[in-house]
Amino acid sequence: MLGEYRISGRRAADISASVERAVGAGELRPDQLLPPMRELAEQLGVNPNTVAAAYRTLRERGVIETAGRRGSRVRSAPATTGRDQIRVDVPEGVRDVAAGNPDPALLPPLAAAFAAAAAEADRAPVLYGEAPVEPELARIARAGLDADGVPDGPLAVVSGALDGVERVLAAHLKPGDTVAVEDPGWGRTLDLVPALGLRTVPVGVDDDGPYAEDVRRALEAGARALIVTDRAQNPTGAAVSATRARALRSVLREHPETLLIEDDHGHGIVDIPLHPLAGVTRHWAFVRSAAKAYGPDLRLALLTGDAVTVDRVRGRQRLGPGWVSRLMQRALVRLWADGAVDTREVAAAYGRRRDALIEALGRRGVAAHGRSGMNVWVPVPDETGAVARLQHAGWAVAPGARFRMSAPPGIRVTISTLAENGSGDGGEKGNGSEKGSGSEIEVLADAIASALGPAPAWSYV
Repeated sequence: MLGEYRISGRRAADISASVERAVGAGELRPDQLLPPMRELAEQLGVNPNTVAAAYRTLRERGVIETAGRRGSRVRSAPATTGRDQIRVDVPEGVRDVAAGNPDPALLPPLAAAFAAAAAEADRAPVLYGEAPVEPELARIARAGLDADGVPDGPLAVVSGALDGVERVLAAHLKPGDTVAVEDPGWGRTLDLVPALGLRTVPVGVDDDGPYAEDVRRALEAGARALIVTDRAQNPTGAAVSATRARALRSVLREHPETLLIEDDHGHGIVDIPLHPLAGVTRHWAFVRSAAKAYGPDLRLALLTGDAVTVDRVRGRQRLGPGWVSRLMQRALVRLWADGAVDTREVAAAYGRRRDALIEALGRRGVAAHGRSGMNVWVPVPDETGAVARLQHAGWAVAPGARFRMSAPPGIRVTISTLAENGSGDGGEKGNGSEKGSGSEIEVLADAIASALGPAPAWSYV
């Protein structure tokens, strides 16, 4: 059952730590069955209640799952390992279109903004007990949210989109509750939910966002929360359309106690209108990150929601980090005030590269998806084979296993630094693959088509 690995420990904390270490080290594999509690208690010479407590801790940490008489087993994607381990190492000379990063050439310089924020801090230092949100940041952010139709609500500042999602889930749910998540979806979200001791139920997506009927089934089956990416969905590039938003709001009205979390991490890099869902459930949160437009190291996101949700997030924040640096908040205000990012041009640049790759693949009989953002999702019949063949051809792409639960196989291609023409501009230089006829995008499309062979018949469900 466990091969060569022997679980050890006399206390519940020691037993759970022994299992967690083994999962992290790969000695206990995903889906591997663990001993029944009484059997393990006998082996260790402890009370069965001690083992039961250890297994409960492991479930709450998202390491194992229990299915009644079928026993306990390591999760298929345990929180201890994480989907980041499902990746392709990029050898020297291989072009990296897997990382998911924005184009550094489209990010603004930060020195002047931080210098101005530091000078302001010298004149008026932020001390303990002061407001956690920079007043001018709140004013500008609220105006933007109002313009996009996001309902009025108090504001908090968190350390990135995922930090906001985690804080909202923890504010309302308890271990064992179920969360409906997009499939394919953001790998870190798919890791985070079980790490909090919550269960995931997949919801299919297409170019227009989550399927309303899938959401309805999940909520009718008892899911207490729903996480939706409004635009630039990772990995598919989906964006919630006006029609889909109406359908989703209709479903949510039937389940007003659902905790709705909307992630607008693509704000500033997309030119597709926002169609928010917030306002039809009792508890909701809307998170808007600055990372994609201003730089991943700018760990700052705005969070609004109903009064109870934001109050709980702020209260828990006060007990931990206290607040997100007002220095960083002031720097972002300066970037906004100076117009450091031309959001229309950034969105257009990503759109040109994304559309060019999708069109090039289409001419070669390969279906691909990407309505918004910096990623293109390509359905494949054999994920492992496609990734390996593309790497052999000089291209590193992200395996779809990082982003999916029950969805069909695929690969994610990050288009942010692809050259838009044969001269190699529009992003970082490649490995020489763009030489010859056509642009780097055409060469990549050739490589993908060759790696896939005949185009597969595929849909998101």
